[in-house]
Amino acid sequence: MNFQNILLTGMVALLLSGCEQKPAQQALVLEGKTMGTVWRVSLAGVDAQRKAALQQAIQQQLDRDDGELSTWKKDSVLSRFNQYQGQDPQPVSADMADIVTRALRIGQLTGGAMDITVGPLVNLWGFGPAQQPAHTPSDAAIAAAKAQTGLQHLRVIETVNGQWLQKDLPGLYVDLSTMGEGYATDHLARLMEQQGITNYLVSVGGAVLSRGLNASQQPWRVAIQKPTDRENAVEARVDLQGHGISTSGSYRNYYELDGKRISHVIDPASGRPIDHRLVSATVIATTALEADGWDTGLMVLGTERAKALALKQHLAVYLITKQGDGFSHWMSPQFKSFLIDQP
Repeated sequence: MNFQNILLTGMVALLLSGCEQKPAQQALVLEGKTMGTVWRVSLAGVDAQRKAALQQAIQQQLDRDDGELSTWKKDSVLSRFNQYQGQDPQPVSADMADIVTRALRIGQLTGGAMDITVGPLVNLWGFGPAQQPAHTPSDAAIAAAKAQTGLQHLRVIETVNGQWLQKDLPGLYVDLSTMGEGYATDHLARLMEQQGITNYLVSVGGAVLSRGLNASQQPWRVAIQKPTDRENAVEARVDLQGHGISTSGSYRNYYELDGKRISHVIDPASGRPIDHRLVSATVIATTALEADGWDTGLMVLGTERAKALALKQHLAVYLITKQGDGFSHWMSPQFKSFLIDQP
């Protein structure tokens, strides 16, 4: 599940335009591209003269993130770790150690459904830097790729002298694109705070986080998109209340192979793309990174297991499931406190 392939498709179906209440004084909006997707920052109460400097600071921050997480750039921190065939700990930044630590925790809580070592399978099915396969991968090829995966083979080491990643499987290939949008979104929020900005809505791809109020002195609002190719089809609207939100969906990023639709969401247990009826999982959490980690795991689990885990972990979750010619939705009790309406 790689940045250049997945994030470009906008698999996270969160609508920003039209979701904010129309203010008497317009917010300052900045936009750009990163990690194969787009970023957007809306600011209230910020002088337009700061636009150019903020644009540059934001792009520089996102370029640094891409330089860490990209599996498309051979010289990124993550690519160098993946290319390394030894078992000695490799130095990484505190932020990189944090994202891997969170991924390992969520992976454990989802029973391995959210697995950042699933990269060999992602590549096998054509959602990484490699080309899409001409035919469905064989059972032997899937088994060989699965043998190179497993969260138990990855370790984060943190000491007073720094942070390291260590693997005990030479072919282990870590893919952090499942959490990359949230990672970068949280960094934009941190950058805004460092700039003395307290009223903002920031997003990378579909991971979103807000703080404060919009230019009308009202809460920032975000819409969850219906699982359709039709633009601006709103499923529900939420007030983030200073939280992060992210959605994983199976209905946009796919391709046809041997007459079947192939989803970008890979089940680490089977080694194959998911084929159940859950089409969208939205999570609201204290950070965009946390939300971005949970949504993929829930998508892999499917509707019933995702419901059970959301209730057990007290997660704010909204699920959309295919039913016949239409869709049904389910939300956890925690999600209801954020809900504004359902058109």
